[in-house]
Amino acid sequence: MPFVQLIGFQTERVDEFDAAAADWVRESEGWRSASRSVRTEDRDRPGNYVQIVEFPSYEAAMENSGRPETSRLAERLASLCDQPPTFRNLDVRQIEAL
Repeated sequence: MPFVQLIGFQTERVDEFDAAAADWVRESEGWRSASRSVRTEDRDRPGNYVQIVEFPSYEAAMENSGRPETSRLAERLASLCDQPPTFRNLDVRQIEAL
């Protein structure tokens, strides 16, 4: 079953955030299990973001999260945030092409 993680965060250092994430994407080539990532910014609250990360399964997401490289990335990204990020872990129950 597909799995989606929503990560809410606030930062004024989005360029540094992007650079750290890009480094991880390069470093994780070959073992990364995330299949897609979409970052959104709240139109009504600039500097507030939601990152939507898709995985083929919950188990794949947890394997990815358990890697030391991912842990280092999470610590780095959290240090760039104005407050601790929030997480929502969602099992995908339905997908419809509209």
